[in-house]
Amino acid sequence: MVVIVCGVLAATVWSLRELRHGGFAEAFRSYRANLGRGILLGLEFLIAADIIGMVAIVPSFDRLGILALIIVIRTFLSFSLQIEIEGRLPWQRRRSITDETDRAEL
Repeated sequence: MVVIVCGVLAATVWSLRELRHGGFAEAFRSYRANLGRGILLGLEFLIAADIIGMVAIVPSFDRLGILALIIVIRTFLSFSLQIEIEGRLPWQRRRSITDETDRAEL
């Protein structure tokens, strides 16, 4: 949770700086993207903590099933946030970069 809170604070400070130097639309877009990245990083830490907790405490099939369900839900959330931040599917990243490079050369 500390990572998520720090991500929110960092995104807010970063966007306030951009608001002073640029327009509102750019600062808002940047805030959403940086906020999403902070949440994604926090979700990764939460998944790691759940896995460590599962290994540290006596494992059972009930706990393993609950852990698997939690990981599936958090992975779906991470995937959804990644799409929201970048505006495209993760496997379309390389094609998008190639298209932008081709347009820049024209």
